[in-house]
Amino acid sequence: MRYPIWTSACLIALGAFSVALADPLVDEVTCAEIGFSNAAEHRDLNAFKSFIDADARFVGATVMVGPEAVAASWEPFFEDGGPLISWRPLIVQVSKEGNLALSRGAYQVSSVGADGTAKTVWGTFNSVWRKDESGRWKVLFDMGGDHGKNPSDAELALFDQTYACGTNHTG
Repeated sequence: MRYPIWTSACLIALGAFSVALADPLVDEVTCAEIGFSNAAEHRDLNAFKSFIDADARFVGATVMVGPEAVAASWEPFFEDGGPLISWRPLIVQVSKEGNLALSRGAYQVSSVGADGTAKTVWGTFNSVWRKDESGRWKVLFDMGGDHGKNPSDAELALFDQTYACGTNHTG
């Protein structure tokens, strides 16, 4: 008689544990972040801009405000033969209200120098996402840093993972 009780208790505990680990909002933001990167990786400027909030602030050498200013500053990444940029989130946190999120992870910029030598430079990005009225996540604030750092094993592994993201997160 103890085994059915023990088995039921274990199944209930495992069920509670798996529910606690699954967070659809974290998955949504993760997929939005990957879709945003995919737009840059495929040099699709219109898709890239579709992920940027109308009130966005991207911090680089200066502060770019809005999708058009951000797109203009990122123009080299969309030119044929220009550097390629990609990124993946390592940390995603969503506010209790479910309308703001923070993502942080690694980015890599690959380019070919004038001498034909391939070069990859790594860094860290931080993005704040806001869910708009239609339910889409858009980047509100973005900033990169640590440009030139050595990526950790966990960061390198992010680029080898396969993500199960639906098409509604790709722009």
